[in-house]
Amino acid sequence: MEKRFSGRVIKEGQVTGTALVSPEPIGFLGGVDPETGVIIEPGHPLNGQSVAGKVLIFPNGKGSTVGSYTILRLAANGVAPLAMINAQSEPIVAVGAILAGIPMVDLVPVEEFRTGDEVSVDGDTVVLRRQIV
Repeated sequence: MEKRFSGRVIKEGQVTGTALVSPEPIGFLGGVDPETGVIIEPGHPLNGQSVAGKVLIFPNGKGSTVGSYTILRLAANGVAPLAMINAQSEPIVAVGAILAGIPMVDLVPVEEFRTGDEVSVDGDTVVLRRQIV
């Protein structure tokens, strides 16, 4: 199955990778270890999972403005997401994506995606590919 969505470009880019999907917002400062890329927020649905090399899909960000710098640190340590997709971006995540050079799109229906889906981002176009078994 393949679905295409058109969103709003926050940071231009072209990548394809495996989705890691959160039903809840992500706070990068204190919520994601900038050294490993592992989500460390207690009680978060993705606690213990790594964002490194994934297309990270979540509704929106939350928390401190230092979260932007945390995203930059993820990139500097080689453990950043390949891309980020939001339902509605906010300044913390948007600035982090821009600083870190991580392709980002928002205004996309994130509830359509599942962890493990193949997802491509190309400018404002997001393509979901899911194996039907």
